[in-house]
Amino acid sequence: MPSYQWGPQDISAPARKALRQVGAEKGLVLEEVQTGWVGAVIRTEKSGGMHVVVLEDARGRTRSFELGFGFLLEGEPVEVVPALKAAAPAARRTASGSVAVENVRARTARASRIWVEGKHDAELVEKVWGDDLRIEGIVVEPLHGVDDLASVVRDFSPGPGRRLGILVDHLVAGSKESRIAAEAMKVPGAAGNVLIVGHPYVDVWQAIKPDVIGLRAWPVVPRHEDWKTGILKGLGWPHRDHTDVALGWKKLLGSVRTYADLEPALLGRVEEVIDFLTVP
Repeated sequence: MPSYQWGPQDISAPARKALRQVGAEKGLVLEEVQTGWVGAVIRTEKSGGMHVVVLEDARGRTRSFELGFGFLLEGEPVEVVPALKAAAPAARRTASGSVAVENVRARTARASRIWVEGKHDAELVEKVWGDDLRIEGIVVEPLHGVDDLASVVRDFSPGPGRRLGILVDHLVAGSKESRIAAEAMKVPGAAGNVLIVGHPYVDVWQAIKPDVIGLRAWPVVPRHEDWKTGILKGLGWPHRDHTDVALGWKKLLGSVRTYADLEPALLGRVEEVIDFLTVP
């Protein structure tokens, strides 16, 4: 067999995969890969001989980036190009990133439901996915805890056309929550009609990216301390009573504009539940 010797001609950069081109339409939410900056397009302009796009984040801060490669749109690498002046207006998108369906009345609520642990979970899901859920006729209901999950699933009587998608906090292997979920799935009718998913966070507050409020990471809360109280204390916000907790949550929720402000570990689970309840 003839021998072969590697030479310089064999060492070359792989061909660049052709990426989908998207116009830098005003309001389009992009993520710049190198910095992780997420923002909506507010304009394009010429600067220093370059064509740049200006992105505004959830806090109203702006940064400019050169048009071209290095951007993600809904997690997909794309090439951002100048918007065509004569192009039709970009489709309005909901906070979840879906294309908004205009002039369509909300569907009558299905028997199926999304259950979440508490009021804050429900408010966050409503803010980001509310438009989509109204079109689909899916109602989000808070459980106010999952200790009796098997009992409430049994009372719901799940079955075909009457499904449950349940989002549980801190659903990790070996946790109390994982054991509760396993018991709930033993309820008659649950198999195939109930989906229990979870995120790894102690509380849904942590599913909001800390940089949305200018942090690199959430404060660490000692085990003996109430988590929400400890977070507010760590942020330097009022934390004396339930009123302070409610006001703190209102401030956090107000900082969330789109799905880009939430951690992927929550995004994927909510989308999974919605698909389970709406896809035949």
